[in-house]
Amino acid sequence: MLRTIAGFDRIGEENAFAVLARATALAAEGKDIINLGIGQPDFKTPGHIVEAAIKALRDGHHGYTPANGLLAAREAVARRTLTTTGVEVSPENVMIVPGGKVTMFAAILIFGEPGAEILYPDPGFPIYRSMIEFTGAKPIPVPIREENGFAFSAEETLALITPKTRLLILNSPANPTGGVTPKSEIEKLVKGLEAHPHVAIMSDEIYDVMTYDGEEHCSLLSFPEIRDRLIILNGWSKTWAMTGWRMGWSIWPNQLYDKVRKLAVNCWSCVNAPSQFAGIAAIDGPQDDVIKMCKAFDNRRKVVVDGLNSLPGISCATPKGAFYAFPNVKETGWAAKQLATALLDETGVALIGGPDFGILGEGYIRLSYANSEENILRAIERMDKFLTK
Repeated sequence: MLRTIAGFDRIGEENAFAVLARATALAAEGKDIINLGIGQPDFKTPGHIVEAAIKALRDGHHGYTPANGLLAAREAVARRTLTTTGVEVSPENVMIVPGGKVTMFAAILIFGEPGAEILYPDPGFPIYRSMIEFTGAKPIPVPIREENGFAFSAEETLALITPKTRLLILNSPANPTGGVTPKSEIEKLVKGLEAHPHVAIMSDEIYDVMTYDGEEHCSLLSFPEIRDRLIILNGWSKTWAMTGWRMGWSIWPNQLYDKVRKLAVNCWSCVNAPSQFAGIAAIDGPQDDVIKMCKAFDNRRKVVVDGLNSLPGISCATPKGAFYAFPNVKETGWAAKQLATALLDETGVALIGGPDFGILGEGYIRLSYANSEENILRAIERMDKFLTK
């Protein structure tokens, strides 16, 4: 029998892709499926971005690029960061990577080992915990509570830090809850982190442009006192509807940058050249499509919240960011994952059970409103009939 290392027995997965596969299989059988499970904008990548990639191919950009990304792409990220956060970063601290998950993988791999502790949000993106367990580190969930508006609590987070803590993972605006942590709470956290200089921070800010109701995204880059131990995760997938392009970026402190560059050399070599030219066009080109998409998400968000709150046994807090709702289904009498499975099999509505995002996800389901308003209303109608029955 083949022997494998123990780490691969610990590694998990992202169940949203399993639900997508199941939904696709049912659709192939002729069933009408409304997919509100996958976190993927239903908009096309803006045309000028596509044309930039085509031009790059026609211009002969077919070869390797530097492991850390084209200088022009890193400069574009630095310009965009200054515009959105008011913070100046050097292109020499920017890493172009093949998707946002790569930054999670690298950061957790750098700090995770047996005996170490890594804090991560629960409920939160499932790959956080999966990668922590893969490295042999101990995952320490930071509770993300509905009664707190699905924002993290600085006090609760700081209380979980021990001498063994190596990395703290933050995410706002958040997947799966749509929660946005206010600047005042982030300020409390940063102040408290002064007592824990041994803890690095990875801030997942992939949904930074998607905030609503006057909420503003507060980047951890705004706090120079933690810049020497801060990793920023961001990318093109959500903002410019480029999920399949596999384009992400991260910003690293000087002491960690060469480590992740070497990891790139050993693992993915580089990001493909045409996608990087597309990424430059996305940042430097017109943002009309981004504004239009975010406005559509905002409108859908209101439809989703009103619709969910009209269903028997379901209550839904209003999400302040991203494109997810995280309704409370405890009063339906169903366990969350069983409800999500039944809704897909019996009504053709694909959702994700809250426990797929952590222990504290029980009693909730995740609904992505990155789908048309028409489909959202059809899904709510089907859910109403199912729950009433």
